[in-house]
Amino acid sequence: MGFSYRDGRLFAEELDCEAIAQEFGTPCYVYSRAAMEAALADYHDALEGCEHLVCYAVKANSNIAVLDTLARKGAGFDIVSLGELERVLAAGGDPGKVVFSGVVKRPEEMRRALDIGIRCFNVESEAELDVLQSVAAASGKRAPVSVRVNPDVDAQTHPYISTGLRENKFGVATDVAMDMLRRAQTLSHIDVVGLDCHIGSQLVDMAPLLDALQQLLNMVDTLEAEGIRIHHLDLGGGVGVRYRDEEPPAVADYIAAVRQALGDRDLCLVFEPGRSIVANAGVLLTQVHYTKDTDAHSFALVDAAMNDFIRPALYQAWVDIQTVAPCDAQPRTWNIVGPVCETGDFLGKDRELALAPGSVLAVKGAGAYGFVMSSNYNTRPRAAEVMIDGNTSCLVREREGIDDLLRGERRMPQ
Repeated sequence: MGFSYRDGRLFAEELDCEAIAQEFGTPCYVYSRAAMEAALADYHDALEGCEHLVCYAVKANSNIAVLDTLARKGAGFDIVSLGELERVLAAGGDPGKVVFSGVVKRPEEMRRALDIGIRCFNVESEAELDVLQSVAAASGKRAPVSVRVNPDVDAQTHPYISTGLRENKFGVATDVAMDMLRRAQTLSHIDVVGLDCHIGSQLVDMAPLLDALQQLLNMVDTLEAEGIRIHHLDLGGGVGVRYRDEEPPAVADYIAAVRQALGDRDLCLVFEPGRSIVANAGVLLTQVHYTKDTDAHSFALVDAAMNDFIRPALYQAWVDIQTVAPCDAQPRTWNIVGPVCETGDFLGKDRELALAPGSVLAVKGAGAYGFVMSSNYNTRPRAAEVMIDGNTSCLVREREGIDDLLRGERRMPQ
């Protein structure tokens, strides 16, 4: 399922990746439909018998074909912008399964979400609650609300993707959240429906997740005693994936621990996985154009760059890079670098590979935070995206052209 080697050649489901590169060109993102569906099924299977909603985090990979694939398998969606909401709708997603996160929801975004009837707003500040009340009142609607709690729990992940510490911009402290919920209960156009918490991404230890959960459960019990009924508990996403030698918890083990901690409380469980659904369901294919030796390094100069896949440069992330087919060259230690005019433009350093000009490489784990974080830096067109379904390939985003890069710009009139 997904990606596997057969006689030294990398296959995406039933298709040879070198042939995919030849057909669609490079750089090119390639996704496995079966791998995405299997990852989503891990959540649904672990939650069987429990009221639940799995809201895929659209920010991880927002291609409409990806959203369509997951919507067909019963996924809801976690969004952070109006653009992501419209993508979900274009993909056939159910607005009643959408939760709206993010620290800056503009009034027009709130109105659109109210009009189509989303499941819940994950409110992240007192000021946002006030604006939502005003927008809902003006629209003659009631806004379903969950307050995002910042539990001050160290997720033990990269600081850029840690979201549950007091110093982070996300959510509100426990005592503030309690006051917001009590006040929200009195507002004319707000319905309190849940509690929300997301402490970070790429978590490989369950302890921080369960520590945050316990704080939320204590809040649920206190509010229940005050007559404020919490209907759902949104535990966010964050379960890590294996890029190198990480050992993240199995989804089944994590959810079993959550269900045990829940006890006999009557709560719907909501999860917002992103990376764990799509990261290892995708690769970035790139071709070696030149090789270059210096006194310090041997460079493999490829056609994918930091504008295509920024995680190594931005997060110092290690990703596995392998050839997709055997090469007669002797293995050597290479730095895999792109054409962008930055020393920070690298995909991987010190990789032992047998490659030569013309070799196609697969950057693995690229299904999450790959294309969605790409840019046109150095006036480079963004890559194509291809979905593999068994022995069928589907171009789900065309490669940009020069006309796309210039569209919307104007010269000065004189």
